[in-house]
Amino acid sequence: MLAYMINRTGLAILIVVVAMTLLYGMIHAVPGDPANVILGPRATPEMKLDLEKRMGLDKPVAVQLVTFFANVATGDLGVDVFTNQTVSSLVFEMLPHTLYLVFAGIIWAILLGIPMGCYSAIRRNSFMDKFIGVISVGSIAIPSFVVALYALLLFAVKLQWLPAIGVGEAGNYKDMILHLILPAFSVGLGWVGYIARMVRASMLEVLGESHIRTVKAFGLPQRMITFRYALRLAILPTITILGVGIGRMISNAVFAEIVFARPGIGKLIFDAVVTRNYPVVMGSVLISTVLFVAATTIADFVAAMFDPRIRKNL
Repeated sequence: MLAYMINRTGLAILIVVVAMTLLYGMIHAVPGDPANVILGPRATPEMKLDLEKRMGLDKPVAVQLVTFFANVATGDLGVDVFTNQTVSSLVFEMLPHTLYLVFAGIIWAILLGIPMGCYSAIRRNSFMDKFIGVISVGSIAIPSFVVALYALLLFAVKLQWLPAIGVGEAGNYKDMILHLILPAFSVGLGWVGYIARMVRASMLEVLGESHIRTVKAFGLPQRMITFRYALRLAILPTITILGVGIGRMISNAVFAEIVFARPGIGKLIFDAVVTRNYPVVMGSVLISTVLFVAATTIADFVAAMFDPRIRKNL
């Protein structure tokens, strides 16, 4: 297990380095001069040259990338060119809002998706199985930004059951939870379907194995067979998918944060890309990438603890 964890951690670090290298190349491949975007059309050549020196854009791209990773190793993510505030303080100020949104979305998706998948597998080919299948596939197919827009119009504007924008009053947990419901519903709806279909497929495979047939022969209740014996094995592929789901929800949070005017790392990245604020883009995406890779790595660790076969595949 220790060797597996070391190998998997090394792979995770390599993934982060490759992802940030590709991002750096794409940023510099975008046409246009960032100095013109930041300073405006009236900027003098001297002002542009000074800004490029402060941002390190006067050096070759390879040197800029090496400098970026060297600074990251010391905990320096750069400085916002507009406010002169450190990127790390900006990111970690916005990050909690995104994490609340992501974990709220994944938790309600788990609480709904796993029972749906289990019930669908037990009642295979029944009307409810087909109905759950339609609902699951439909929830996967609908983009999260469409869900966010219609949820806002229906529950906040028309019915006025829930607040429309913002994160609520700081310290007022009831108000903060009410402001979190619609965004969490928007980012989590698609993963209800993913989890339900994954659990159903895994459950059907496990329920057909010999040890489950032996348990059934002893006359144990169906509920005990499902949740004590079958689900413990069927949940392993879902754990791995949940790691990917958390990372995907971080990207989906961009739309929710824009639609519901919530502060967060997604909206921070969006605003930084629009203004060509390179330090904020790189720092924010680095943290997002680390979170994504960390979530998938932890999910792999948990799955490997319960299934020794996984440890032999790396």
